[in-house]
Amino acid sequence: MAVDLPPLSQVIREHGLGARKQLGQHFLLDGNLTGRIARAAGDLAGINVIEVGPGPGGLTRALLASEAAAVYAVEKDPRCMAALAELGAHYPGRLNVIEADATETDLATLCDAPRAIVANLPYNVSTVLLLQWLEKAGAFTRMVLMFQKEVADRLAAPPGGKSYGRLSVAAQWRCRVKPLFNVSRQAFTPPPKVASTVVELVPRAEPLAPADPTALELVTRTAFGQRRKMLRASLKPLGLDPAAAGLSPDARAEDVPVEGFCALARLHKDGRA
Repeated sequence: MAVDLPPLSQVIREHGLGARKQLGQHFLLDGNLTGRIARAAGDLAGINVIEVGPGPGGLTRALLASEAAAVYAVEKDPRCMAALAELGAHYPGRLNVIEADATETDLATLCDAPRAIVANLPYNVSTVLLLQWLEKAGAFTRMVLMFQKEVADRLAAPPGGKSYGRLSVAAQWRCRVKPLFNVSRQAFTPPPKVASTVVELVPRAEPLAPADPTALELVTRTAFGQRRKMLRASLKPLGLDPAAAGLSPDARAEDVPVEGFCALARLHKDGRA
């Protein structure tokens, strides 16, 4: 059933919701675009959708108009509470607003499974949030998230290029990563300095290869910390022999696939350097 809602520009004006740089806020006002993001999450029927950083509720509207069981909106900015409450009144019992810092919130505890995360993330904490969610990726059916294009490129990058790095390994180890579409900076109020990309991350039933998460993080951090050096040199502080993991000692970190880093992590964990 269609719901008659006031224009977002009016909501922003009435509630004094000018975007704040320190909160990484860039609001989406285009209903066609927010609808496209919601549709990109696929069939949401029966799924509890978690949105982080709803602001005045642009994407929230599109999610509420979907078949989602309910929407859980986590918002740090107290200025947005009244506007979100007004929106929730149009969808009785379907919008749950949590005034909290998402970086300090365990999203998996907010609602019952199945759960999905769909969000236009605050850019200043997008990577921090994603790394937290990847640790509990199995708690979600999927994540459809908007990042700065540069971050999205890193998430999906294959080995062999400058975009491939620690974030690529962390994301691809736990999820299937697929960039969906780019969003012009002019679609936002205020426009950010860079273009954005909507990315789909679908958690794997099992990680891509066996590895201890802590060991994998240490190995990738060490290797990419000196990414122009060959592995024999960059991994020397850990006492790891790349050949023992089936890798060429002359290779560089950017050339090693996710499975290769998992093999190095197992070596480190087993103490068989």
